[in-house]
Amino acid sequence: MSTPYPFTAIVGQDDLRLGLLLNAVSPAVGGVLVRGEKGTAKSTAVRALAALMPEVAVVPGCRFSCDPASPDPACPDGPHAEAAGVSRAARTVELPVGASEDRLVGALDIERALSEGVKAFEPGLLADAHRGILYVDEVNLLHDHLVDLLLDAAAMGASYVEREGVSVRHAARFLLVGTMNPEEGELRPQLLDRFGLTVEVAASRDTDERVEVVRRRLAYDDDPEGFAARWAEEESALRHRIADARALLPRVVLGDGVLRQIAATCAAFEVDGMRADIVMARTATALAAWAGREEVTADDVRQAALLALPHRRRRNPFDAPGLDEDKLDQTLDEAGPQDDHDDDDQPDPDPDGGGNDDGGGGGGVPPQADDDRTPPQGQGGEDGDTPSQAPEGTPDAPGRSTGAEQQPVASAEPFRTKMLSVPGLGEGAAGRRSRARTEHGRTTGARRPQGSLTKLHLAATVQAAAPHQRARGRAGRGLVVRRDDLRQAPREGREGNLVLFVVDASGSMAARQRMSAVKGAVLSLLLDAYQRRDKVGLVTFRGKEAEVALPPTSSVDAAAARLESLPTGGRTPLAAGLLKAHDVLRVERLRDPSRRPLLVVVTDGRATGGPEPVALAGRAARLHRSEGAASVVVDCESGYVRLGLAGELARELGGTAVTLDELRADSIAGLVKDVTAAGRAA
Repeated sequence: MSTPYPFTAIVGQDDLRLGLLLNAVSPAVGGVLVRGEKGTAKSTAVRALAALMPEVAVVPGCRFSCDPASPDPACPDGPHAEAAGVSRAARTVELPVGASEDRLVGALDIERALSEGVKAFEPGLLADAHRGILYVDEVNLLHDHLVDLLLDAAAMGASYVEREGVSVRHAARFLLVGTMNPEEGELRPQLLDRFGLTVEVAASRDTDERVEVVRRRLAYDDDPEGFAARWAEEESALRHRIADARALLPRVVLGDGVLRQIAATCAAFEVDGMRADIVMARTATALAAWAGREEVTADDVRQAALLALPHRRRRNPFDAPGLDEDKLDQTLDEAGPQDDHDDDDQPDPDPDGGGNDDGGGGGGVPPQADDDRTPPQGQGGEDGDTPSQAPEGTPDAPGRSTGAEQQPVASAEPFRTKMLSVPGLGEGAAGRRSRARTEHGRTTGARRPQGSLTKLHLAATVQAAAPHQRARGRAGRGLVVRRDDLRQAPREGREGNLVLFVVDASGSMAARQRMSAVKGAVLSLLLDAYQRRDKVGLVTFRGKEAEVALPPTSSVDAAAARLESLPTGGRTPLAAGLLKAHDVLRVERLRDPSRRPLLVVVTDGRATGGPEPVALAGRAARLHRSEGAASVVVDCESGYVRLGLAGELARELGGTAVTLDELRADSIAGLVKDVTAAGRAA
């Protein structure tokens, strides 16, 4: 076994080390999520923590690590007779991102079931991690079905397995530690909330500190055992400090005044539920024990808030993580102990009787982003260009947008969208959008395996083998099974797709209210893509060309940032946008052929600039259709006179068109819209 890098040899990363140590002192804190860029010692620190964890006493021979002082009465290996326990090091169990459900929760031992005729349960990683550390590297890339199982186990402290005729329940209380790089996508809010603490890590910009990091790492790589020996004394001292803090923890007093500060802080920052209050209380108590004190102070509450609240304040992946420290200090001061006479002496904080929350002059009702009231034609229309080719630089009528570049406008508030899905049955990465053949999902029947057997359909296999038992000379309880009897269990679930946005940023979209509504719609679709575990890409077109604003990525917040800074103005090179999207999809098919694309074109359908712009756009659209790309056109045309160009573009693409209003999930315009596959109409 390789020698782990010593925890005390890690340079800097104070928040990371503190978050891990507090969980070592009090596992009830609920684990820690480490967010940061690559190469910042995230995994190194987590693996180094295992050497500092106190040993645990277990029942000899129990595969579920029961405590001999209070064994689990429902343990599958029980009941346990009274016996002296044995001590062993706390385990650090790593959950690979690509692990199967059977590997995580356990499953029926198929070999024994068929050969001996007995039900035998083979424990999974959740059983191995009981009373230890469950570490998930790149936790944001974990498949949804595994996330759901982790949520259940973390919430109940137990794992329930109901499958293939097996009903098993065993304890699964573990310290959940996850690491992730936000550039590769965000974490589902449900799992995010299960982590007690979160810390942000980044590489130091201090030259001396970076030099020391390199020096220590090179020394460790040259001689791991010798390097660890040089830090053995510091490691031993830290291990004893953790043990002392654990012993002190039950005596730490959490006063009513401190509890009031915790509750006031969680209320002031509008966190959902009560888990944040509980985690803050446990963290503040662990901080006091770590400092060797028997009473929690306001400073402990402040530090606990900085660790426990930032990730709970995010409402969607576009919200920046973090906490307003000035507001935190103000809240703690206001909720802190006050003298009894202060309330009588202090003047009314609002002598004017509260005033108007909406403020003066501005009204308090923001303009509706999708309320594009445009005057009739001839009185200042809403588009800066038309299908005909007007000379560049021609002055526009008052109220019209010009061809010049305009500064980015803020997006309207995102909304819940209808689900857009790719038709047919795919075989892509697990997700939540389109139907697909997957390894996890509902069983849709039984068939003979084509190639190697991956998922056994037990009932169908037994049914196929049963008529031949006498002819095969069966004796005893076991079932005589041959390869021809084996049956595969095909399963159907949902896949994630590549959602490629092609956004018109030309002058025809430049009216401020209109572009704000368009950005709000795209942000809504991005949020939907995040929730459905899609990859996203962004192509924009305006002026004379199109560009890839964001190559396909799992980080939808990166796409949102690019969209927010998008300027508008100029001609409408629709054909260039479609051709650029074709190039992106062609490359992605080579990189990930199993991930099916969904092309989302956000435009009013106008095309200008160059010779025959409308005909060129039609040919580019038919190119997508010929290659089977599923597509949808979000029609942004508004005003009294509508030309229906977006609908014509959708027909050329072989897809469908939806208006901004129809895109809303609460719209009465129709039910869920499935994108029509290219060629289906032909």
